[in-house]
Amino acid sequence: MLKIEDLKVHLDAEAGLVRAIDGMRLTLARGQTFALVGESGCGKSMTALALMRLLPDNGRIAGGRLDLDGQDLFDLSEARMRDVRGGRIGMIFQEPGTSLNPVMKVGDQIVEAIEAHTPLRGAQARAKAIDWLRRVGIPEPERRIDEYPFRLSGGQKQRIMIAMTLAAEPDYLIADEPTTALDVTIQAQILDLLKDLQRERGLGLLLITHDLGVVSGMAHQVALMYAGQIVEVAPAADFFEAPKHPYARLLLRALPDANRRGEPLAAIAGTVPPLWQTFDGCRFAPRCDRAMVHCGMTPPALAGVPDRPVGHEVRCLLYTDVREPLSRPAVQPQVASEPHRDTRRLLLDVKDLKVRYPLSRGLFGGATRYFDAVGGVSYRIESGRTLALVGESGCGKTTSGKAIVQLLRRQAVIEGEALLYPASVAGSTASTGAAGEGTGPDGVPQDLFRLEGEALRAARRQIQIIFQDPFASLNPRLRVQEVLEEGLLALRPELDAPARIALLHDLVDQVGLRRDALGRFPHEFSGGQRQRIAIARALAVEPRLIVCDEPTSALDVSVQAQILNLLRELQRSRGLSFLFITHNIGVVEYVADEVAVMQAGRIVEAGDCDAVLGRPQQAYTRTLLAAVPRVERRSAA
Repeated sequence: MLKIEDLKVHLDAEAGLVRAIDGMRLTLARGQTFALVGESGCGKSMTALALMRLLPDNGRIAGGRLDLDGQDLFDLSEARMRDVRGGRIGMIFQEPGTSLNPVMKVGDQIVEAIEAHTPLRGAQARAKAIDWLRRVGIPEPERRIDEYPFRLSGGQKQRIMIAMTLAAEPDYLIADEPTTALDVTIQAQILDLLKDLQRERGLGLLLITHDLGVVSGMAHQVALMYAGQIVEVAPAADFFEAPKHPYARLLLRALPDANRRGEPLAAIAGTVPPLWQTFDGCRFAPRCDRAMVHCGMTPPALAGVPDRPVGHEVRCLLYTDVREPLSRPAVQPQVASEPHRDTRRLLLDVKDLKVRYPLSRGLFGGATRYFDAVGGVSYRIESGRTLALVGESGCGKTTSGKAIVQLLRRQAVIEGEALLYPASVAGSTASTGAAGEGTGPDGVPQDLFRLEGEALRAARRQIQIIFQDPFASLNPRLRVQEVLEEGLLALRPELDAPARIALLHDLVDQVGLRRDALGRFPHEFSGGQRQRIAIARALAVEPRLIVCDEPTSALDVSVQAQILNLLRELQRSRGLSFLFITHNIGVVEYVADEVAVMQAGRIVEAGDCDAVLGRPQQAYTRTLLAAVPRVERRSAA
């Protein structure tokens, strides 16, 4: 077993001493899956880094013991720890884009791990690397092994990371959001692979995730973290059947699906408190709907729950000191605004879009071979509507979105049309009023692929994008305020400095960040918090259409509910439209009006959301839906 006893991790920060993990204990057995869930910023990823002894320079183990076969890993020298790290305990990192060496071929990186921790060398190590690429679902592994990371999609890079970690054959695996960037079919394939390894080799898996559907289907034990502490731990079946902590109950109510379409999700009010402050009582009390007066003064201990199985423990005074609860709503109130009146007008008409990447060039620089990433797709998006683009990783979803936002002009050959209509034109090419921004002088639609100069700049304000990887898309040398102001300075020059600051304060409030975040750098935030910054950046210039490339994939359940509620309210109040690229079918069921299913660069099925997801006609669509992990709804939740 791998045992954590009273783990404490401290970080030195400008605001003071951050107690990132405050007294954690858990046991990971061989052949078992222990799931660690909770909001971003609660300490999940810091736990993983502490177990691997990969803390940042300002972090340190302040107390506790990590026992592996009777040996405290915190006492090992760094040289001996390198043998454990990767060989005995492997780790799949949350952000594959920053975990892979950009100047090494992916095959060389996998071979390096194999040669470091197994007896295989040379051709045998390469053959094993190819086999693992095949096992994690990489197409044409014999060719892809010699690719560089930038040639791969986000989901493919995540599969490379998984192959690299598993190829070293560790006894224990720490998986930090291992399926975040994967579509549902590949996710199911990877999860089945992990289950097989558990049966074959007794692999112990610490699964860090915010996807409760994955937890429901994989975990034997579940621990829920909040503000650096475990607040509930239980057998998985017991956790989903009868969650006891108020935080756990609220999380299960925040899950999106078709049954909650048209109504706000249960987004929990507030955010995780900063961990540099001193806590006198329960850390969740300010957000709890069942808080009592003394909850803010008495710190609860993690203890067993009456009438529940052994091993079900909760950190809550409700089960040890029952008094009259305060009257405080925990679910964030939703203030409905007046709906935008100019709806159901054609905004974007994409016709026969093709995107080809050059694979090789001739003697004088001209391309001689091409890869067809998008092979002729057509779709329409109306004002105030959401089109969801779903499909497997590498099918062309992100490429088509980037093409619309004009990010591939110098990298690929783009054919077809993308007509942007002015707000005053109801699906026709005749002008019915003044020309809208991003349109021609006569108010007629403009082809985005043929715009230049000021016309292209005007169109960029109309269409923004939220990228899949928030770390790679934020400039690490700029503070958050500078990141958000970039777009305002370029596309909204009419705003003066006080107006920009007021707008930035409203934006960070809307996306669930504290205002002091404006003075910090991207590396100081968790993955979910960085994604909220990216969403705020896209909203800053008030676009008409946002291309959302997996905008909630890095977010935990409660923050996902906040963001989906925010996007839903923006759509209602402003008539905002979305091209929603995602593999989360639950989110699609909740937000989408129409769905287009992509396979190998083409749309194979499209139509109304209820029709496509409820009565799919294509075998590929049925396969996608069958692979979706779901949490069974329980009355107790």
